Amino acid sequence: MTDFDTDLFVIGGGSGGVRAARIAAGHGARVMIAEEYRFGGTCVIRGCVPKKLMVHASHVHDEIRDAAGFGWTIPEARFDWRVLTRNIDTELARLENIYASNVEKSGAKTVKARAVFEDPHTLRLSTGETIRAQHVLIATGGAPNHGTMIPGIEHVISSNEVFHLKQLPKRILIQGGGYIALEFACIFAGLGSDVTVVYRGDNVLRGFDEDVRAHVRTEMERAGITILTGCTVARVEKPGEEYISHLSSGSSVASDQVLFAIGRHPNVANLGLEKAGVAINPDNGGIAVNEFCQTNVPHIYAIGDVTHRINLTPVAIREGHAFADTVFGKRPVQVDYTNIPTAVFSQPEVGTVGLTESQARSLYPRVDIYKTDFRPLKATVSGSQVRTLMKLVVDGATDRVVGCHIVGPEAGELVQVLAIAVKMKATKADFDATMALHPTAAEELVTMRTPTARYGLEAAE
Repeated sequence: MTDFDTDLFVIGGGSGGVRAARIAAGHGARVMIAEEYRFGGTCVIRGCVPKKLMVHASHVHDEIRDAAGFGWTIPEARFDWRVLTRNIDTELARLENIYASNVEKSGAKTVKARAVFEDPHTLRLSTGETIRAQHVLIATGGAPNHGTMIPGIEHVISSNEVFHLKQLPKRILIQGGGYIALEFACIFAGLGSDVTVVYRGDNVLRGFDEDVRAHVRTEMERAGITILTGCTVARVEKPGEEYISHLSSGSSVASDQVLFAIGRHPNVANLGLEKAGVAINPDNGGIAVNEFCQTNVPHIYAIGDVTHRINLTPVAIREGHAFADTVFGKRPVQVDYTNIPTAVFSQPEVGTVGLTESQARSLYPRVDIYKTDFRPLKATVSGSQVRTLMKLVVDGATDRVVGCHIVGPEAGELVQVLAIAVKMKATKADFDATMALHPTAAEELVTMRTPTARYGLEAAE
């Protein structure tokens, strides 16, 4: 007989927790997984999936506009926010059921309840039940961060509430310069809202390649989005039906909604971590883990956004799978965090993998840059002024492509495929030897022959 009710208890039914539960159960472990809100987690329920569906909706406006250049006469179109949100809710309910069903089919037991630690091995559920677990996996994800408490913060919504607005705001102010802020800025602009973005830094998309940052901002401003950098929202007032956001620069902006998308913090509050003895990483506020996602308490692990390392859904899924293989499959697996592709579903879209130009120049004695900025074929007839950016960053000593950055239609789809080449350490010569597929935008990636910039030649010599 064992003293434990289950071999593994997973706290959090998001993508990472669900993957871990299913794989562990497949290895023969007795598994329980608790989710206090809805199975699927942030990505499926109030993140990636509903956001991407809204992105698709926002693109329809541009398609209608561009149609005239191709000979189509389309009557004036009307958009219904309530129809969109209702249809998205229907799809999310379907996905939630699939997530929960797949866990149960794997042999794991699902519990709709909040779970907190009573001691290192004991979890107390909001149902009143207590569970003794041999191993515990924390996969509670992240939560929106509003930053400094300012006067009027109660008037501000986050990316959680934005999916539940009763109507489309005619004017919206969005504070933040990261991918979530920019994605919602482009969504609302595409659906017809007047959008103002406020960001404390000197330019949006901090951490991305500088050419990408400049290109995205130019295209967003060309689309009519106002971007105010170097300032923050100091206070928000609601004197009547509208909101007045007072900025640190001294100006103010009137809007019908105020959305703060300045980042997310690890969801570690009130989990009873102190009773379990689990340590927090002082550098990022997430749960501290080693290369196997193991905390300082040997039988307790943590994956995904709650560790606040690389906050991407596929990373959480990979970590969950690796954890289950390591602990219950008896096959130690470490996640490789190099060359992770990522996308920003702004308008235009961003896809990137590998090093930025500045990162490469700090690592390699010689760096070659291949870059092109062009008007895509469709725009030449539609009349759109949108432009596409493609950029390759190459280690000049080995000819290896160490970074690829695209801003333009389907950038994420392109970079997912390119990530394979970057991961396999393809060289620029490999790109050059690949036959171009014409006419496509992607052919530019294999036809850029002459570097647009070369750095460190003197040092290499």
